[in-house]
Amino acid sequence: MRSAGLRFLIVGLLALLMYIPLGLVSDVVQSRADYSEDTIETLSREWGGSQLFSGPQLVIPVSEEVTYDRRREVIDPQTNQSQRDASGNIVYEHFQETVIEPRAPVYLYPDQFDLTIGTTTQERRRGIFVVPVYTASLEAVFDMPVPQINRVLVGAEEPDWAASELRFFLTANRALRGAATLDADGTALSLEPLSAGQGEANGIFAQVGDPREIEQFRLTMGTNGAQDVSAAAVGRTTRLTIDSDWPHPSFFGDFLPDGSEISDDGFSATWTIPHLARTLPQVARENVDVSARRIATMGVRFLRPNDFYQKAYRSARYGILFIALTFLTILLMDRTSARPAHPVQYLMVGLAQSVFVLVMLAYAEQIGFTSAYGLASGATILLLTLFGATALKMGVRTAVLTATLIVLYAVLYLILQSADYALIAGSTLAFLALAGTMYLTRNEDWYGPERPPGERRGWFARKPAPPAPVAPAPEGETNK
Repeated sequence: MRSAGLRFLIVGLLALLMYIPLGLVSDVVQSRADYSEDTIETLSREWGGSQLFSGPQLVIPVSEEVTYDRRREVIDPQTNQSQRDASGNIVYEHFQETVIEPRAPVYLYPDQFDLTIGTTTQERRRGIFVVPVYTASLEAVFDMPVPQINRVLVGAEEPDWAASELRFFLTANRALRGAATLDADGTALSLEPLSAGQGEANGIFAQVGDPREIEQFRLTMGTNGAQDVSAAAVGRTTRLTIDSDWPHPSFFGDFLPDGSEISDDGFSATWTIPHLARTLPQVARENVDVSARRIATMGVRFLRPNDFYQKAYRSARYGILFIALTFLTILLMDRTSARPAHPVQYLMVGLAQSVFVLVMLAYAEQIGFTSAYGLASGATILLLTLFGATALKMGVRTAVLTATLIVLYAVLYLILQSADYALIAGSTLAFLALAGTMYLTRNEDWYGPERPPGERRGWFARKPAPPAPVAPAPEGETNK
């Protein structure tokens, strides 16, 4: 092929063609990631799963004494039958009846709510998959501003103080471990699991009796969990502290912490949430705990940062860039070659770089990302170097190809290690590659020199046609 421009176009099309194997590789990576997520979810659920704590909530039954005007048939005491008037109609009498009827209970949240959660983490394995799980200890100190319920009582409604219950909700009762204790001003109260008929299937409650004389409650419990832990801001002033030995927290929810300290030994984070920051009533005639868990939460995820599935997927996404740069390197070195690389050879180079992602992922599941990346990239660089030296006949130019591949895979490693800087690194590399190509080809004759059709060489070349045979001259004559 005599036209350098046409060769560039064909190599560009070959690079675009590499989207097909890279797409297949991405599907494999995503499939493995989904399988990993399913395994992690199953193991997390068995350990206790994500934990969201809400409450405490004081539930006070309410009743009202109501007097009704009623009528009844007049019974003849002698015959024990209904009396009738002269016309034969039944005679009725009017009377008043007073009954006590239940009304909607009052739901009361604390005024001052201080919650401390401490977690100790460990890693559990299932096959090749690792799941961070934790054991949490929880301590809640709070009061209950009982006089506030007068704001929501109407008419002759009366609270049934003796039947008051204190409820505390969590994601799953099966995650509870150890003893859970509740005391009111130092007096221990008995805790029981909530039943489905009490409005919430998951949680614990205690009969507290008359709460008007209780100044402070204290609740302690232990629970298992996995992936994340969070709490709802239900107090008029809520203070939450979470301490953990996990070094990679990811804070989430409707409120982020006021401050946090993160180190290799763990983290500590604190929240202070005033009641004006969330649209929840402190006292109501309906249970608003579902809303509290939806719009007033704060917590932390136990993140495994930048795991190798994310890295493998990103390497497949960036693969087209690195394949194109490798093609470009070979093409630039082939400009003056009498026998340029064939399109099939470009395809083999691209497939080798596509398979690199699968090799890296397969070994990363067994030996970790860094070792797997070093092994896969080293094998790929060695393979392409030998291919350049033997199949592409690059000679001393093979060193340029090797150096380029080392730089490319070093940059890719940096991109995969830091998701925050992946875009800037990839775009900068692409810009520099384009600028270098423009500089090296500034004097290129893209149309190529004119040659007789029989003298084509390179891609799709054919041998020159043999010269036409010359008929022998008759005897006594010579050919001229």
